[in-house]
Amino acid sequence: MRTKRALISVFDKSGIVDFAKSLNSMGWEIISTGGTSKKLKEEGLQVKDISDLTQFPECFDGRVKTLHPNVEGGILAIRDNEKHKQQMAELGIEPIDMVVCNLYPFKETILKTGVSHEEIIENIDIGGPTMIRAAAKNYPFVTVITDPEDYTKVIEEIQAHGDTSLETKELLAAKVFIHTSHYDALIANYFSKRLNIQSPKTLTLTFEKKQDLRYGENPHQSATFYTQIQETEGTLTGAVQLHGKELSYNNIGDTDGALETLKEFEEPTVVAAKHANPCGVGSAATLAEAFKKAYEADPVSIFGGIIAVNREVDKATAEVMSPIFLEVIVAPSFSEEALAILTKKKNLRLLQVSNISKRDYTSPKAKTVLGGLLIQDMDQQLLDGELKYVTNRRPSEKELEDLLFAWKVVKHTKSNAIAIAKDKCTTGVGPGQVSRIWALENAIRQGGERIAGSVMASDAFFPFADCVEAAHKAGITAIIQPGGSIHDQDSIDAANKYNIAMIFTGMRHFKH
Repeated sequence: MRTKRALISVFDKSGIVDFAKSLNSMGWEIISTGGTSKKLKEEGLQVKDISDLTQFPECFDGRVKTLHPNVEGGILAIRDNEKHKQQMAELGIEPIDMVVCNLYPFKETILKTGVSHEEIIENIDIGGPTMIRAAAKNYPFVTVITDPEDYTKVIEEIQAHGDTSLETKELLAAKVFIHTSHYDALIANYFSKRLNIQSPKTLTLTFEKKQDLRYGENPHQSATFYTQIQETEGTLTGAVQLHGKELSYNNIGDTDGALETLKEFEEPTVVAAKHANPCGVGSAATLAEAFKKAYEADPVSIFGGIIAVNREVDKATAEVMSPIFLEVIVAPSFSEEALAILTKKKNLRLLQVSNISKRDYTSPKAKTVLGGLLIQDMDQQLLDGELKYVTNRRPSEKELEDLLFAWKVVKHTKSNAIAIAKDKCTTGVGPGQVSRIWALENAIRQGGERIAGSVMASDAFFPFADCVEAAHKAGITAIIQPGGSIHDQDSIDAANKYNIAMIFTGMRHFKH
């Protein structure tokens, strides 16, 4: 019976010495390359260098080591194919029964601060992917391992049965193609970003699992949370959970919506969100005051809601938050006193997001549809050029301040959307209606008496004057909207009739 052979070439050497010793103890011959060979020899293992197999030296600073017929042929030859067996004998190629290989650290390299393009290029692995893909293709005859976590399982099966099972070999082969597709996608995305390639002919996205979730939107749906490889600072995927039970699918979606809204504000601001829509937003000199505003904006919807803040949660803020049932609080930091107060609530999730106000994201927004994917740029603009004052009365300085506040909120509210505000606090929010007047009516109904003296923002133009009529009846004094309807003049005339100041932005903010 011939001696079985394993080719070992790994960048991540964790666990490799014990694994190789186990193979050696069962009579396997070890073939290895470069640093791996040196490491194994230092540990006293008998190792055959790859150049002894290829009869050709490693060259070009290690760029060429394993790209040779004696390697690839030994991996790819079909063992029960008579023609292949004859060719192996004629060419002097011996079979390789196992390939253990993990790749150059491309991901870790691109994430390094100040890394050069040249260093990134040098960390694109060529021989490794070729070997493991070859082994995975020929999995009925070759065991291929790319993950150190699989070492124990493989050794146990060989010890028990003399070889890994076909089922295990196939699972390991599947892991190879998942791994190499991820690896190549990282490289492709790096070049696309470097060269600013927009809308490539084919699109390959890659993410890494952050966690399995208990369920999806509903208990009968399964769900998983994945994170992109770069630009996680200031995002939910880069958050550190300090306290509370595991995040749910809905928690993640709602918190992300709150974070997006929060990033529009520079002064101390609190965003309360429900179903990814802002239900209460307040800005003030202190975070505690801002929270009181956000709470008073809608004390019903905030119950069981998500809170996002752009300052450290201090003792005063924690004290006003604590009596209310909240699902999540996300902040750049929490003081020790605040943590002492908030961690008394067993299930309250506390998330810390560094650089929470970061906004310069280059990654596109993606949305799945049945059988496809929609991709668009992030909506990072708030205004496009100068505001256009279209009514006889211009807004006062205070009205303008509140109009811009409401415009930031409505940008992140599901369409059709209306946001009503006063004193840097929302007084009514109308999200996600199929009719704009319904969105306004809902916002007015929610705000009640607080609407009088407020200003209003609409995410898109008014197709009719009915929204201006309703605003007047509710006591709204100023309006900001994109403009652009063929009936704009009707709305302008109605606003002039009721002495309502109106501004056109020239930019809409649909959000679906």
